Amino acid sequence: QVQLVESGGGLVQAGGSLRLSCAASGRTFIGYAMYWFRQAPGKEREFVAAVNWGSGIVLYEDSVKGRFTISRDNAKNMVNRQMNSLKPEDTAVYFCASRLGAARPLSPPNMDYWGKGTLVTVSS
Repeated sequence: QVQLVESGGGLVQAGGSLRLSCAASGRTFIGYAMYWFRQAPGKEREFVAAVNWGSGIVLYEDSVKGRFTISRDNAKNMVNRQMNSLKPEDTAVYFCASRLGAARPLSPPNMDYWGKGTLVTVSS
């Protein structure tokens, strides 16, 4: 059974930092790009960042460029995301996802696997 389990969410003040992790298990993820999405209250789930399996090529949504960094450890089947300079508008449930193929800024229905999400709350 494939599982993606997020951790590291919590409450932080504006300007602060958090590090999220996603542990993947249940199959080999060779060739699978790893993604982060987020869903704010009352809004649709949106793409945040993605990283390729092999090349390490990363993609970021414009609003997080320069503040968020995504990385992966293929040996451990983990993907991490460092979030700096957090803003109240970053408040959301953050989801880890995975899809076979190269990383692209895709919409949620295109993902093969999902985690259950972790809540990040940024206070002003």
